[in-house]
Amino acid sequence: MMLEPRAAARTLLFRVAERVYGCDIDSVREIIPYRRATRLPGAPPYVQGLINLRGTIVTVLDLGMRLDPARAPVRDGSIIMATQGTRVVGVAVDEVMDVQSIVAESIDTRADVGPQGLVSGLGHLHDGVVVLVSIHVLVTQVLL
Repeated sequence: MMLEPRAAARTLLFRVAERVYGCDIDSVREIIPYRRATRLPGAPPYVQGLINLRGTIVTVLDLGMRLDPARAPVRDGSIIMATQGTRVVGVAVDEVMDVQSIVAESIDTRADVGPQGLVSGLGHLHDGVVVLVSIHVLVTQVLL
């Protein structure tokens, strides 16, 4: 008798401050080294500004500042390029770590986790807990 395989989500793991976060790898277009963005007047503090990525102007968000407004902005690390429809948005993080598969049964999706639906749950891996963020929610909040 064969057991049916459990569904697993491929998750990009990254670090912001001392916490490990993850997002669906299908949301990620590419990862680039951190670069300074041109600040937008009147933008919320977590919007770092704009960068030119091979001729495309991309808005860069600071995930750490979005989750904790008192945190210092990312000044080194990586920018995760995420797609939302035809738009590309960068998400600045301290370090991109790995891609792991997280089985659905090990994800805790209780309500009231994180600001305005940004955090979709907690994933449990053999070596700790990963805060799962919805890149689509983050991007939608900024683009509206």
